[in-house]
Amino acid sequence: MSPRRPPAALLDTALVVFALADAWTHVGVTDPPAAVCAMSGALALVLRRRLPLTTFVLTLPSALVTDAVVAPMAALYTLSSLNRNRLLLAGCALIYAIVDFMPWPWSSLDATELSQTNNLFHLSYTLATAAAPVFLGQLVQARRELSLRLADISEAREHERLLTAQSVLAKERAQLAREMHDVVSHQVSLIAVQAGALQVGSRDAETRQAAATIRRLSVQTLEELRHMVGVLRASGSRPTELTPQPSLADLEHLVEASGIEAKLETDLSEELPPTVQRAVYRTVQEALTNVRKHAPGATATVRISHRDGALRATVTNTAPTRRAFSLPSAHHGLAGLAQRAELLGGTVTSGPTAQGGYELRLRLPVERNR
Repeated sequence: MSPRRPPAALLDTALVVFALADAWTHVGVTDPPAAVCAMSGALALVLRRRLPLTTFVLTLPSALVTDAVVAPMAALYTLSSLNRNRLLLAGCALIYAIVDFMPWPWSSLDATELSQTNNLFHLSYTLATAAAPVFLGQLVQARRELSLRLADISEAREHERLLTAQSVLAKERAQLAREMHDVVSHQVSLIAVQAGALQVGSRDAETRQAAATIRRLSVQTLEELRHMVGVLRASGSRPTELTPQPSLADLEHLVEASGIEAKLETDLSEELPPTVQRAVYRTVQEALTNVRKHAPGATATVRISHRDGALRATVTNTAPTRRAFSLPSAHHGLAGLAQRAELLGGTVTSGPTAQGGYELRLRLPVERNR
């Protein structure tokens, strides 16, 4: 992990202070014009990020009339790190080298002195000094662009990884949809057909009623399976609901079609959030299914109330009157209800009653889920 860089404002302030110190060191108080040029060049560094070329031009008088070099070299470095025009950078470096090499005032220039060996070495040194901030600025600019390029490549790879994962998920969902359509839907359709035949052909009224219930539940299951197959084949290409989403208005039909003797008692007087309604419906549905599976002959009472900012749903059944059949179960029903309630900030509790029955209790906060 790279170290955290100081704020830009702090770096600019430190650089201006350093340039002022350099100007104070190389300019005497006896030369006010030179001092003004040096101080102006140092203070011009405040503009170096927004106006790098203007800042460089403002520091040139300091390089011409004084020996202070911090301000013009910092301005040249900033210009190089923010500009891609190499011809402009080369011209600025040459101008700075000439300005720094030429004596001030220019009237003291002696043409014969330009050919002396010391002056040639001085000119070479000045050119190298001018080239250094340009090369350093270009190096920093290249490093910055490389970092951005690497960030883009990392983002592209992450996007590619997500697309690959989505493609694999889409294939798995398509395979699962085929299995559900070819196997489960086919078998449920056969159940519905056989139940219809039994309903028509049987002379016993109780048998016909049971066959009608089986057929109706089979048809309902087929509709939900078809919806699930459509969702799976969508493969996440568009938002879809996993199942037809019920509401509290469907509770009465759910209780009547549960296949057991049950009654519904509610005192709800206001509209509740859809998520709360679905949670209550699924809880009652699971509780009635468990009564039908594990407590044959029992009766159930569903009570739903809303008070103190919370919705409470209770499903209580009496003791079974006959032995329950052994049915396959993954034992995930109550765990799923508890997870659903926890996501909504509520709780699900259950346990046997003193009369030998069973009770399931749901509590959900209403205002939190609006």
